[in-house]
Amino acid sequence: MTGMTLAAGGSTNLNAIVLGIGIPFVVCAAIAVIIWSYFRLQSHRTDAVAMAHYRKLAEEAVANQQELRAQLAQLTEKVSAVEQLMREVG
Repeated sequence: MTGMTLAAGGSTNLNAIVLGIGIPFVVCAAIAVIIWSYFRLQSHRTDAVAMAHYRKLAEEAVANQQELRAQLAQLTEKVSAVEQLMREVG
């Protein structure tokens, strides 16, 4: 009967309303933050993996470039030798 009297008198219990709405809101907000943090972590992991692949590719490119420079130096030596031979002959 006390609940009926309060409701009939126009008075509301604010503590019940705050607890009834506040606790689920806080729980939902915490779940949303956890989910957001998880996907942000996954994004950073993906970026880290991509950067590792990029680093490996860059190292391979540098190694290939050094090999090409060595081959180019050998070719230059051979061309110089052929030019010298042509000068001597002709």
